[in-house]
Amino acid sequence: MRILTVGAGGVGSAAAGIAARRSFYDLFVIADYSLDRAQSCLFDDRFVAAQVDASSSDAVASLCREHGITHVLNAVDPRFVMPVFQGAGEAGADYLDMAMSLSSRDGVKLGDEQFAEAPEWEEAGRLALVGIGVEPGLSDIFARYAADHLFSRIDEIGVRDGSNLVVDGYDFAPSFSIWTTIEECLNPPVVYERDRGWYTLKPFSEPEIFDFPGGIGPVECVHVEHEEVLLIPRWVEAGKVTFKYGLGREFIDVLKTLHKLGLDRTTPVSVGGTSVSPRDVVAAVLPDPATLGNRMTGVTCAGTWVRGLGPTGEPREVYLHHLVDNEWSMREYGSQAVVWQTAVNPVIALELLAAGTWAGKGVLGPEAFDPIPFLDKLVEYGSPWAIREQ
Repeated sequence: MRILTVGAGGVGSAAAGIAARRSFYDLFVIADYSLDRAQSCLFDDRFVAAQVDASSSDAVASLCREHGITHVLNAVDPRFVMPVFQGAGEAGADYLDMAMSLSSRDGVKLGDEQFAEAPEWEEAGRLALVGIGVEPGLSDIFARYAADHLFSRIDEIGVRDGSNLVVDGYDFAPSFSIWTTIEECLNPPVVYERDRGWYTLKPFSEPEIFDFPGGIGPVECVHVEHEEVLLIPRWVEAGKVTFKYGLGREFIDVLKTLHKLGLDRTTPVSVGGTSVSPRDVVAAVLPDPATLGNRMTGVTCAGTWVRGLGPTGEPREVYLHHLVDNEWSMREYGSQAVVWQTAVNPVIALELLAAGTWAGKGVLGPEAFDPIPFLDKLVEYGSPWAIREQ
């Protein structure tokens, strides 16, 4: 296996650090618009740094051909999904990402552009494994595991994400890409119901208090737009699928203010003769999430709540979850908890693909694969998961 990771930011650099401890690949090329940043992610002689423009499918394809790449891991923000996805396809490489192609106001849903090209990927015998981060990714694998092993009927699947992370010295410092955070939190969130299909709500709808494990405790969670709601119903039979994020009141108020001022917009505006996107300005003035690990304390939790009937028909409700303590991830890998928790999942998927344990063609989500080998690898990687009966 010869891997190209596009993006050497928080998640890309964390993925490189995790992969450096594994032996399932021959080459790991890490590419970024900044060559210096890519060069900071070289761990041993299997690693090569490269410069690439992620907005150009031709540039991605050319880099794949130059290094004989078999698998492309997309670790840049979602606006670059399609050129990286298409560049991998043009070069005949398999593809993985942690966020799918963007939605739009004219009814295009998350991932629609990628699924529209599924026949071409299947005909070419190539695999595009989409949404294989933590959420989406591990959360979807939890849903498939619940369907296969814990329930005879699923009435509702609800992905619930929360943390008690604190960043010392900052009043407002997102632990993940603010560009992506704005995109998913301010777009109309999607809900799936078996009898209704997919529909949208207003941002931050239907707040609820969810009690998270790991010492996190009760956190207010609200609907946001997320890939699981678009992925899970394709492979897992459920009456309803939702995603709610534990943002907290202050975070929600900041996002609402950014929207009110138009600072969430991606369309460039002219400032002193320079064309600049307001959202890019917000991202530029906030600290890089990858650099915050030494200032962070606390635990982050990703998980999937499932309600329905157990194997023998009894009512059952469980929360399958994965905890990462920032102190542990910083000590063991030098990566803050949120980016490490995201990055470990595509690396495990790549290892399963290299071994032939997972195999497929076309555009597939994590739910399309046997969850047990993945969950076993997660434990092997030193980061166990758990089930809590509700």
